[in-house]
Amino acid sequence: MTRSQPILAIGAGPAGLTAAYMLMKVGEQVVVLEADSTVGGISRTVQVDGWRFDIGGHRFFTKVPEVESFWHEILPDEDFLIRPRMSRIYYNGKFFDYPLRAFNALAALGPIEALRCVGSYAWVRVHPPSDRDSFEGWTAARFGWRLYRKFFKSYTEKVWGMPATSIKADWAAQRIKNLSLGKAIFRAIFKHSGNETITSLIEEFQYPKYGPGMMWERCCDLVTCGGGRVLLDSPVISVRHRDGLVRSVLYSSSGNDPTVGIQEIEVSSVISSMPLKELVTSLYPPPPTEVRAAAESLSYRDFLTVALIVPESCGFPDNWIYIHDPEVSVGRIQNFRSWSPAMVKNGYTCLGMEYFVSIGDKLWEMPDTELVESAAEELAKIGIARKEQVETGYVVRMPKAYPVYDDGYQEAVETIRKWLDANVANLYPVGRNGMHRYNNQDHSMYTAMLAVDNIVNMSSHDIWSVNVEEEYHEVQKSDALVKSDDERRCSSSPVG
Repeated sequence: MTRSQPILAIGAGPAGLTAAYMLMKVGEQVVVLEADSTVGGISRTVQVDGWRFDIGGHRFFTKVPEVESFWHEILPDEDFLIRPRMSRIYYNGKFFDYPLRAFNALAALGPIEALRCVGSYAWVRVHPPSDRDSFEGWTAARFGWRLYRKFFKSYTEKVWGMPATSIKADWAAQRIKNLSLGKAIFRAIFKHSGNETITSLIEEFQYPKYGPGMMWERCCDLVTCGGGRVLLDSPVISVRHRDGLVRSVLYSSSGNDPTVGIQEIEVSSVISSMPLKELVTSLYPPPPTEVRAAAESLSYRDFLTVALIVPESCGFPDNWIYIHDPEVSVGRIQNFRSWSPAMVKNGYTCLGMEYFVSIGDKLWEMPDTELVESAAEELAKIGIARKEQVETGYVVRMPKAYPVYDDGYQEAVETIRKWLDANVANLYPVGRNGMHRYNNQDHSMYTAMLAVDNIVNMSSHDIWSVNVEEEYHEVQKSDALVKSDDERRCSSSPVG
């Protein structure tokens, strides 16, 4: 099928660039609009003064064969490292394995507190929380109130900036899923029982040696070499639709100044990974009042990293450590040498102090020099490095890093989804922000693959069904169960 207008991908993160690459491969005209000055979205790798560090951590592990094949088509095998998987919780001056291992957690808490935690778990088995639709109730039902308050409440409220009772259980379902104290104890005692499938967390994962940004920079190069266009500093201003289809998109070719350099591009279809709220706002003619109100109700959590350069001896073996201490603002600490030694200089490491913030709040507005000093003080307070061991630091801010799962978000997304399906048939929301869903990188990519297949082959994949399985993302199972997982996914494979 020959199209007179190109297919447009909005956003040059994993979803947008996956779509662009797959369209380019089958000979489609493709244009990518990216509001930022670099590609990769939250999966970018920042490079400054010879250091490389990520916006968060991105383990390359997937149960989707098409995504696995894509990664190794973009980068050769020699560009991947096999890295050990390790993360812990810092609480009350001690480190605990994460995900929680029953005996490790209970032993570190001490015999008296361990008995209290087991008793608390036994209590919720008889008297479960009445509200299990919230993060608090969902998690307390699986771990008991005492372990919930110690290992989940503080960190979760740092991430979202709101009480855990106001957060929907969806986020817990994506990060914890079938794990519980009871199952952890059972598995620790009974490693294998009869014909039961052995389930375990992955022990290692793949990682590009220069960070995840390496993947998307290379993908961008391949798209442009194949005839596609990737336009940076080109934010979308208006998505114009008529008679049930998007007809054109207006964008600024002068960065974030919408008053100059306005361009219009006619399109045959649009694959959008821009925040769902902004997509609805950009539609012209505007959607009905209830759809605009649904979009306005959606919110996001912003993110900043303070990358501190310290001696290698100040590092730790973990990929990251969750900080559950309410006395400090930092939520998580990355050790980028543990991700890849190629990202740091000899004798040093880079520790990423991660803060979950909102645009305009105190931390977001704090000058970079003050943020570096404050982060160094918190690193010392935790006991990882002395303040004088911090040689320098860098700050990166990332707006709209996480869609917020508060009360009402599901209804709002469903309202928007139904209206788009009925009124703009050639517009395909994909990815984390595009669908307002906590997709991992591989799930975001897979939604883009299915969107491409729907466009190119006129398939009818339900893109919104991706990543709804009731299972923790980094659980590894026997071949029999993996097969059933594959069969649960959409029946026909995407193009490419």
